[in-house]
Amino acid sequence: MNSLGLALAVVGAVCAALFAGIGSAKGVGIVGEAAAGVVSVDPTKFSKVLILQLLPGTQGLYGLLTAILLMSRIGIIGGSPAALTTAQGLMFLAASMPIAIVGLFSGISQGRAAAAGVGIVAKQPDQNGKGIIMAAMVETYAILALLVSILLIYNIQI
Repeated sequence: MNSLGLALAVVGAVCAALFAGIGSAKGVGIVGEAAAGVVSVDPTKFSKVLILQLLPGTQGLYGLLTAILLMSRIGIIGGSPAALTTAQGLMFLAASMPIAIVGLFSGISQGRAAAAGVGIVAKQPDQNGKGIIMAAMVETYAILALLVSILLIYNIQI
């Protein structure tokens, strides 16, 4: 077994979970800061701002899903580790990069968009759906990155 190949694949799984998770944590924090101000003035708006705060958390989930699928594919979870060449390990590392990188940046961007949606809720609570839609538009790119990562992970020959 080439331990470098396996190590590179594991680094890919780590990157997917780590960077997408950082993006989500930062995004959720941005919205939380805005939401706390609104709720301190009007506690009845909590449920509306909570929905907006949850949106940037999905990138971290996508990164976690990618990491679990990758670890399962290479046998770290639910089997014995595959004998990966260095090239295969690099391919798995590269396969994790779409969701790692897009998850990082889209989580933060979605947090900013959702924080702006919190501003809508503060002034016109009946228009909160518009804020949700604006923030959800950022989600499209995280979903595309997740799809690319999954397709790559399952099409690398072992």
